Amino acid sequence: MRLALVHDWLTGMRGGEKALEVLCERFPDAELFTLVHVRGSVSPTIERMRPHTSFVQRLPRVKRYYRHYLPLFPTAIEQFSFDRFDRVVSLSHCCAKSIVHPARVCHLCYCLTPMRYAWDQFDAYFGPERIGRAASAVMRPVMARLARWDRDTSGRADRYVAISHYVAGRIARYYNREAAVVYPPVDTDFFHPDGAARERVALVVSALVPYKRIDVAIAACARARVPLTIVGDGPERAALERTAGPDVRFLGHRTNEDIRELYRRAAVTLLPGEEDFGIAPLEAQACGRPVVALGRGGALETVKHGETGVLVDDPSADAFADAVADAVDRSFDAGAIRRHAERFGRARFGDEMAALITEPTAC
Repeated sequence: MRLALVHDWLTGMRGGEKALEVLCERFPDAELFTLVHVRGSVSPTIERMRPHTSFVQRLPRVKRYYRHYLPLFPTAIEQFSFDRFDRVVSLSHCCAKSIVHPARVCHLCYCLTPMRYAWDQFDAYFGPERIGRAASAVMRPVMARLARWDRDTSGRADRYVAISHYVAGRIARYYNREAAVVYPPVDTDFFHPDGAARERVALVVSALVPYKRIDVAIAACARARVPLTIVGDGPERAALERTAGPDVRFLGHRTNEDIRELYRRAAVTLLPGEEDFGIAPLEAQACGRPVVALGRGGALETVKHGETGVLVDDPSADAFADAVADAVDRSFDAGAIRRHAERFGRARFGDEMAALITEPTAC
């Protein structure tokens, strides 16, 4: 079987790239296509695939400002040719699902989410308070046009597989398509307990972007009087640093080994935003540590309230502060938390996806 893998862009190792890494391990002879590839930004397994890139790769300062070329992405993704393949698997949170392929070629889309900023989170990314009134007014018709294109090209995937039941619901709402569910991989072999004592500190591991609601975590920990460590970077970092008190540490990017150690020593890991799935909370649980998460979206499928953490119904900082204080002082069964996380391991993901991809009647 001649297989092509398609990913929106390769600029770092986030949840989608970790899923792609497993598929690259399972199908080392596949060819990989992406809009933009920043060399050295992804794992050696993915780098060895020598990704084919689009014309966006050659645009000025693309490594840093690739998101600014978003209006060009629909045209760029449609330029790739898949005539020589038998099957295409796209991993899509933006436009990879909209590749153009011959009718004889089966296209399975592993959908991370329909693009948030074009559908239901415009204000979080492009609202007047984010980029100014004039720029927001310019972006609104651009994103509306992108949403129409996204909907109109949803039929280019022959079959959808979602990362969660929550995302399957979004696929049904925006694309009017059914989707099977295969949970993404968590490296439970790497992330594991080591017997370290819990310290009275909360942890966030996240990209610093608007919908993650890191400001809520900062405010909640201040009210609960629990020190907070934040791992990750992004466009919101400077604004968050201005509002944070002295008990908040911003560590930026850290190695996986550093993050594992932080999970093991933190009393609790926080997920204040509504996530499509949420890899970091499961990495924390694989280390035997509880999670405080907003009780919406993918967290409802990954956190067992009262057993592996606390789900918060109210999105306010006050409600999160109460939950953080409760979780920090409560005794959790680290073994039970670990066993729950093991259900989401890499081998399970690889087996389930390989079965779908190689199934003769996949499409």
